Amino acid sequence: MPGPSPGLHRALLGLWAALGLGLLSLSAVTQEPFWADLQPRVALVERGGSLWLNCSTNCPRPERGGLETSLRRNGTQKGLRWLARQLVDIREPETQPVCFFRCARRTLQARGLIRTFQRPDRVELVPLPAWQPVGENFTLSCRVPGAGPRGSLTLTLLRGTQELIRRSFAGESPRARGAVLTATVLARREDHGANFSCRAELDLRPHGLGLFENSSAPRELRTFTLPPEPPRLTAPRLLEVGSEGPVSCVIDGLFPVSEAGVYLALGDQRLSPDVTLEGDALMATTTATASAEQEGARQLVCNVTLGGESRETRENVTVYRVWGVEFELSLGKMGVSEPALYALFGCRAAAPGQPAQLQLNATEYDDRRGFFCDATLEVDGETLSKNESVELRVLYAPRLDDSDCPRSWTWPEGPEQTLRCDARGNPQPSVHCARPDGAAVLALGLLGPVTRALAGTYRCTATNDQGQAVKDVTLTVEYAPALDSVGCPERITWLEGTEVSLSCVALGVPPPNVSCVRFGGAEVIEGLMRVAREHAGTYRCEATNARGSAAKNVAVTVEYGPRFEEVSCPSNWTWVEGSGRLFSCEVAGKPQPSVECVGSGGTSEGVLLPLAPPDPGSRAPRIPSDLAPGTYICNATNRHGSMVKMVTVSAESPPQMDESTCPSHQSWLEGAEAAALACSARGRPSPQVSCSREGAPRPQRLRVSREDAGTYRCLATNAHGTDARIITVGVEYRPVVAELAASPPGGVRPGGNFTLTCRAEAWPPAQISWRAPPGALNIGLSSNNSTLSVAGAMGSHGGEYECAATNAHGRHTRRITVRVAGPWLWVAVGGAAGGAALLAAGAGLAFYVQSTACKKGEYNVQEAESSGEAVCLNGAGAGAGRDAGAEGGSEAAGTSEVPAGGEVFAIQLPSA
Repeated sequence: MPGPSPGLHRALLGLWAALGLGLLSLSAVTQEPFWADLQPRVALVERGGSLWLNCSTNCPRPERGGLETSLRRNGTQKGLRWLARQLVDIREPETQPVCFFRCARRTLQARGLIRTFQRPDRVELVPLPAWQPVGENFTLSCRVPGAGPRGSLTLTLLRGTQELIRRSFAGESPRARGAVLTATVLARREDHGANFSCRAELDLRPHGLGLFENSSAPRELRTFTLPPEPPRLTAPRLLEVGSEGPVSCVIDGLFPVSEAGVYLALGDQRLSPDVTLEGDALMATTTATASAEQEGARQLVCNVTLGGESRETRENVTVYRVWGVEFELSLGKMGVSEPALYALFGCRAAAPGQPAQLQLNATEYDDRRGFFCDATLEVDGETLSKNESVELRVLYAPRLDDSDCPRSWTWPEGPEQTLRCDARGNPQPSVHCARPDGAAVLALGLLGPVTRALAGTYRCTATNDQGQAVKDVTLTVEYAPALDSVGCPERITWLEGTEVSLSCVALGVPPPNVSCVRFGGAEVIEGLMRVAREHAGTYRCEATNARGSAAKNVAVTVEYGPRFEEVSCPSNWTWVEGSGRLFSCEVAGKPQPSVECVGSGGTSEGVLLPLAPPDPGSRAPRIPSDLAPGTYICNATNRHGSMVKMVTVSAESPPQMDESTCPSHQSWLEGAEAAALACSARGRPSPQVSCSREGAPRPQRLRVSREDAGTYRCLATNAHGTDARIITVGVEYRPVVAELAASPPGGVRPGGNFTLTCRAEAWPPAQISWRAPPGALNIGLSSNNSTLSVAGAMGSHGGEYECAATNAHGRHTRRITVRVAGPWLWVAVGGAAGGAALLAAGAGLAFYVQSTACKKGEYNVQEAESSGEAVCLNGAGAGAGRDAGAEGGSEAAGTSEVPAGGEVFAIQLPSA
């Protein structure tokens, strides 16, 4: 059998070589290291919070994957090679979630760590004792339940702002929660009223979080000192019924002395002491009054309490009743109720307990004579004595003499005088002087000023138990003239044309004379006169009598009805919109007339015309935004009459431009017929509008150019002012692809990278789109599609690329050719020996990539962000090797071109 031909032998060798290269390539792919990743790997979450975990792998086609954890899940998002899951209500101190994927018969795992922390929301300080003795220890205890991890926790016990003890729990288990801090403190006097508190600090700054602090509510400590010695009590040993005795209770060494309480009692009777504090000493003093019910031996108690403790002292007091004394002057004897020895005015009693008596006949000369009574008694070994005196009074009826109570007085007003009307009698009579009508009463015996109100006749009555005496007294008070507002008013109003007289009545004793003279003249105004406007002015009135004189100025006002003047109220008025002016119509008249102008026809029918106030200080009415022109009837009125006047009102307005009449942004199209700016203005009379370009002037041309874009200023003018408006003009134009370049230029080797850059000029900015050769895969685009990039070029990437720029005014394209070429050995092996195998492998790989990464509608955006892919291009056919180079082209506006046998689509990724 003949052997194989040399040509067939060489073909088989080439085929085996190609298959070997393909197996080596496949082995390299299978040995690529795959991994699973969990982000975040370590997380610290507040207890009860939530967290998103991202589980991903670099395995191209994982069979399955998942996230194992005991925590509650809320939501899940999935991709081809990733899984994101939200964990909620995380409460366990520490958990370890596991991310896994099954890839090429292997299980890929990534383990994470989640720890929780809890803020020190509750910081509790154990209550302090109500009172703490100075010099004794007490316990401070602070509790922070649930806060953690304990290793990041620090507790501090504070006296005010001073730190007493501070403890950190660093090094304890991350699972440990809550903490307790206890300290023993010696109570001092300066600790009284001090606030103690506890501060908790959870420092998570080493873990990327903050410092969480909280403090307990402050607790006040009350310290005290109470000496062991009882208080010192001082009081009388004997106390008579009905009498009073001083009591004092003193104790030293108290702190705080102001908080001490004192209790004083005599028997069952509680006393109310006055407490005096000096330093650390307390003194309570009071007066004890003995009653008949307490007669006998009684205990006096003093009790001092402080801080829940007390000190007490008791003393014995004897309450006794010696006697009762009574004087009976009508019988001339003194009676007693005890068996004592009595003596009256030198006359001793016959026996103890018997009354002493003295008999005498009273005369007028015995008035105010004194009598004395003395008694002695022995009680509990002590001799006690008591005496009492009484005065004898002789009674008789009152008498009013002229020497002690004169019948008439005349005094000038002003100086202080003492009014006296004395009466004799026993008992001493009371004297009362009042007018018969009861209108006034004299203050007898008191020094006081004499006023005109005291003048008049008074009836004086002297009264005692023996009878009364009556006498009439006249009091005259002289005073200088006075012109008051009743008899001589400061202001007088007259009406023009009437008859009046100017008169003033003055008060005074003796009666004064009154005369009135106008300022600037010498003639005295008397009698009736007819009022004219020139009578208005100020008059001087003077009153005179023997005690002095008084003068007063009288202002006379003459009033009259309304009257219009053309100067102050014109018949024709032009109102300018926005000027802030109101129609001024001032009318002569007193009092100032009220003016109202009402429209009489047309658009002004029944409309009120706002008027400027006559007084600059008055509140002006609201300035109208518009005003109806026409004829108005103005009516002026005061209490003396009214008057009418016709006023013609016309309305004009300054220029006004706004967005509706002159848009601030206007657009022109390049190449269109040149036009003026669309600007007009409102106003009366009609404004003139002119527009000019700011900076360089706009040249005269028939068509719109890009150079016409810029800022224009339009000015509207009429007789009442101007209005300006700034206009921004933009010129829009069709797109042009100004640049299409390849980097590197001149072609690229297989496996190399190349970039195509497309730059377009257009307004509004153009949208960039690309058309690539059919079969070109793994193409990336920049965020604005201006750059097309390929990493790892293959033969299918060679060919013609087209860039298209499009906006509302048209479309323009340019093309460029990319050549992908390699060494001759690759062409020989691929073309002659292993063409069929490489074509099959290439078609399979293309189908795999297309089916996994470039299925329309299944593109994974998250994977694209991490890998740099931005565009998938699906098309039929393969690119043949072409010469490297670029060509440009253009299309007419509104046309587009699609590659034969395929479709073009792009995905643009958002910026990070």
